[in-house]
Amino acid sequence: MYGRNLAQVYDLVHRERGKDYRVEAEAVAAAARRDRPDASRLLDVACGTGGHLRHFAELFDHVEGLELSEPMADVARAALPGTTIHPGDMRDFRLGTGFSVITCMFGSIGYMESETELRLALGTFARHLEPGGVVVVDPWWFDETFLDGHVSADVVTVDGVTVSRVSHSARRGRASHMDVHVVVAEPGAGASHFVDRHVISLFSREEYEVAFRAAGLRVEYLPGQPSGRGLFVGVRT
Repeated sequence: MYGRNLAQVYDLVHRERGKDYRVEAEAVAAAARRDRPDASRLLDVACGTGGHLRHFAELFDHVEGLELSEPMADVARAALPGTTIHPGDMRDFRLGTGFSVITCMFGSIGYMESETELRLALGTFARHLEPGGVVVVDPWWFDETFLDGHVSADVVTVDGVTVSRVSHSARRGRASHMDVHVVVAEPGAGASHFVDRHVISLFSREEYEVAFRAAGLRVEYLPGQPSGRGLFVGVRT
């Protein structure tokens, strides 16, 4: 998932199709500061190409990212010179320092393949929190809210590069299987096509809440914004 081809066009497509990283970052910061008004140190887990992280950097005194995909991390480092982007898996990273806020955006937590892995990830987040610190998670769709067979399509052109993105998602058991077809066309270079395939778990709201509590986090679910999937906010007790 998230190979080098997709990493190069990822932000371009999502930005031009209307994703407002700044608005989402501001909503997350506001949610975190309800419980931790003095929050100053943030870690963005599964930071991708740094779309949210660049705005978190304007909202917090110190920010770092963590990313499993090397191509995505490379793009983030190029876009955010001077910001530490750690390589690592959300289930078992060890950074040796604490943060007042840990975020996980864009449904990335859904790549956990089981409730056991979900608990491992949230437990790892909790161990990197300062006392009273806050975890804010933008979940994937719940088992009860996922739209089976959903199709999304966009065509964008920026600086002479045209990108079309068509995705199809289908339920298979307790997971959504999403195929993303991308065509990139450039003058003089022609068109190229690639497919990225994603398997994302469909946990229920209750399963998320149980996993937060198992990690020692007092949890609250805020429905709706910023992504439409709502936010989970967990406070280290």
